Amino acid sequence: MSPPRRILVVEDEALVAILIQDLLADFDCEVAAIASNAAEAVALARTCDADFALLDVNLGGGATSFAAAEVLIGRGLPFAFVTGYGADGVRPDLRCHPVIPKPIGPLELARVLGVDGP
Repeated sequence: MSPPRRILVVEDEALVAILIQDLLADFDCEVAAIASNAAEAVALARTCDADFALLDVNLGGGATSFAAAEVLIGRGLPFAFVTGYGADGVRPDLRCHPVIPKPIGPLELARVLGVDGP
């Protein structure tokens, strides 16, 4: 049996972060770390031991997760954006990465993570 996938979660809404944690647990994934703001997201993107990252686009106060995405690209770590705005909410040069719509559905999350659905 392979070890659980480790996921970096970037989400500024505590209840949404809890929902994501629960969904990931259903897929036998492990939360490697959670960032709730842009600065934490960049710091964890640089250092976190993860296999994948889920990035909420808007992190409050006009901040975004795009700088963290750039770090993850540099590290070769795959990620997906999570947003209620669809691909239009993602910076044009980053739209090649998957976008998971909010509210997050378990089937869409499973598809993006490449795991068996519920």
